[in-house]
Amino acid sequence: MTPLPPYPRKRLGQHFLIDPNLLRKIVNLAEIQPEDYVCEIGPGGGALTRLLCQSAKQVLALEVDPRMVDFLKEEFAECLNLDIQEHDALRYPFDQLPEPAVVVANLPYNISTPIMFRLLEARSKIRRMILTVQLEVAKRLTAKPNTKDYGVLSVMAQRLADVRFGFPVSRTCFRPVPDVDSGVVRLDIRVHQPYSAQKADVFALVVRAAFGKRRKTLFNALRGAGYSLACLERAQKGTGIILTRRAETLSVREFQYLSEALNAPIFPSAP
Repeated sequence: MTPLPPYPRKRLGQHFLIDPNLLRKIVNLAEIQPEDYVCEIGPGGGALTRLLCQSAKQVLALEVDPRMVDFLKEEFAECLNLDIQEHDALRYPFDQLPEPAVVVANLPYNISTPIMFRLLEARSKIRRMILTVQLEVAKRLTAKPNTKDYGVLSVMAQRLADVRFGFPVSRTCFRPVPDVDSGVVRLDIRVHQPYSAQKADVFALVVRAAFGKRRKTLFNALRGAGYSLACLERAQKGTGIILTRRAETLSVREFQYLSEALNAPIFPSAP
């Protein structure tokens, strides 16, 4: 009889995918090739891990629960292309992955957003991500302007990746059964991203300030974030973006233009 994995721990947000058809759909969405290096976050009992090892050149499985690590090492002892490591994804140095990876993850609901931001920060070492997240988060990741789900996460993710919704996941596909439904999303990292760390920080500041007061106009929200009247007027003139608009009406490209204009150097006029 195949040994069962340790029972999931609620405090770690563990809900294991058990539906074999769904697991195959996730692997198909990932489009893993024989030469691919895969990083799996939260392998749990290893059901998805087994399929990944059958498709990829090498799989790195990161698991925070030492009980699961011991179980997986015993269960996959003969799997030569699998490296199981005990790590917290909130602290793992993804920018030190040995080669650009395909990331496949069933993310705990309570920490899915901070993990996604860490992955996006390490995008130079990631080719694409296939993430199983709470359905609400999946909707926010893929939302378009002028919709209620469009916000900071939408803009930050879509600036760096082509994001698309894969398919919904019923809560009955997990054990134990969670209180909400989930969704699988795919993020393909864009190759050419000439953004310095400073520009990335400034962009994030502008986006968070704009959405921090959703009911306010951009003008009032950005004034509250410390931008001067003269700076705002100059940015409005330079971009053509009317600052009486609200944050949810701006496209990702418009946020980029606005961020650059707000933080452009000011040169003194010639005497």
